[in-house]
Amino acid sequence: MSAWLLPDHIADVLPAEARHIEDLRRTLLEAARRYGYELVMPPLVEHLESLLTGTGEALDLQTFKLVDQLSGRTLGLRADTTPQVARIDAHLLNRQGVTRLCYCGPVLHTRATAASGSRELLQFGAEIYGHAGLEADLEVLELALDALRAAGLRRLGVDLGDVRVVDAVLHGCTLSPSTLAALHAALAAKDQATLAAIAQSLPTPVRERVLTLPRLYGGAEVLSAAAAQLGDTALLRAALDDLRWLADQLRQRDAAVHLTFDLADLRGYAYYTGVRFSILAADGGQGEEIARGGRYDEVGAVFGRRRPAVGFSLDLKQLVRLLPTPPLRPAIRAPWRHDAALRAAIGRLRAAGETVVCVLPGHEHEVDEFACDRVLAERNGGWVVVPLETAV
Repeated sequence: MSAWLLPDHIADVLPAEARHIEDLRRTLLEAARRYGYELVMPPLVEHLESLLTGTGEALDLQTFKLVDQLSGRTLGLRADTTPQVARIDAHLLNRQGVTRLCYCGPVLHTRATAASGSRELLQFGAEIYGHAGLEADLEVLELALDALRAAGLRRLGVDLGDVRVVDAVLHGCTLSPSTLAALHAALAAKDQATLAAIAQSLPTPVRERVLTLPRLYGGAEVLSAAAAQLGDTALLRAALDDLRWLADQLRQRDAAVHLTFDLADLRGYAYYTGVRFSILAADGGQGEEIARGGRYDEVGAVFGRRRPAVGFSLDLKQLVRLLPTPPLRPAIRAPWRHDAALRAAIGRLRAAGETVVCVLPGHEHEVDEFACDRVLAERNGGWVVVPLETAV
């Protein structure tokens, strides 16, 4: 095997794309800063039990494990940043009231989630701790939409759901953890055959409601259908009322967003305790999911601090593929000489924010990722910037 070959679903990022990703990173972090979110940088590796506590089996299977040569304990390479941010909120900051945190860094998965996907993501996210009201859910949604628009996406859809809908349908039924996990997976995949097989052991009214859930997908009419078909319980009413409120608020603030509802989507159910959402990079609910988030009030409980929490995350490497390639950056071409005046002129231009590319001897006709549209030329005993077409 060639030494330069990388593992499957791991790839280098080359200059033009790397620059685009870095620009996006700065754009998204600036969007979060404008909402008052503070940047944190958790470590890439932690003790395994800290990374996986309370996250469920799915994240365990996605986490690379290794042995710490200093302590002999098992470490994990993070597959998600949310547990780390919850630990920071609970133990390092330990603030009273609302805390807003954001982050951007690599995460590593043992398996790619799609055939053409990467196992190394660059995860950006924002989380708000300490407020149980829907105002926090709305703020996180608005931040996610604003950040994606700042990145350059215009046609966005929001798909809303709530894990309490399924909890209300299954209330009073005792299912083993493995059966419940299989039922959640079948609901998320809208696999009616598997769902029917799993639901055979449930009481008839519950079974019928479970089989109804995958059909509760679409526009605002879904909420009325759910109220009519899933039984009248306080938990279901609370979930549907919260979804209505969020949808109404989003319509008032952002009429361009296409809203849909999916009451059977339980991806990430090990986290979520209430409203969950996906943001799609197209109208009509048929686009590619680009961001996911929701409410996960229990995420800090395992660290000894049960705090309301809402957040979202996305992968910058996925996001950059959905955006047009930006034009090459303008730059100034300069000759290479042992000339103090030339070096001083180059220094002044770079200090002013210009990109100055020095042409090394013998490489006058090479090109790179910068569009050199001007030249630093010697005129009347001094060095001045002139348009490329006027340079001699």
